[in-house]
Amino acid sequence: MSEFSILEMEQGNNSHGKIEIAPEVIEVIAGIAASEVEGVSGMRGNFATGVVERLGKKNHGKGVKVELTESGIIIDVYCLMKFGVSIPTVAGKIQENIRQALINMTALDPEEVNIHIVGVHFDAPKQEPVIEEEI
Repeated sequence: MSEFSILEMEQGNNSHGKIEIAPEVIEVIAGIAASEVEGVSGMRGNFATGVVERLGKKNHGKGVKVELTESGIIIDVYCLMKFGVSIPTVAGKIQENIRQALINMTALDPEEVNIHIVGVHFDAPKQEPVIEEEI
């Protein structure tokens, strides 16, 4: 784990104060950016995030780990893919989407965006409705 717990942004000479971004904010941005990519079935969470979601609250940071190091921001994303997609292609799109979202929203460019595929999601076969005939 890192010794840094918050990011301070440099503003040059025209500063009106300092801007700090918590790592949880980066987790949320990365989580939303990853889930927007076509081919991603879901993000890996833990038992607690599953309980929270069942109670009606969406955890946008689940499946994302942010580490702040001296060399930069390292992001690890744990996701499930839909069956039949090209995993390298989708993983590359996830990396690019996260990088662009962070640059656009925070002006931060992560050092690494690591994608971990932890499963493949198969769509459940559609069941045709049963129509009962009266005799």
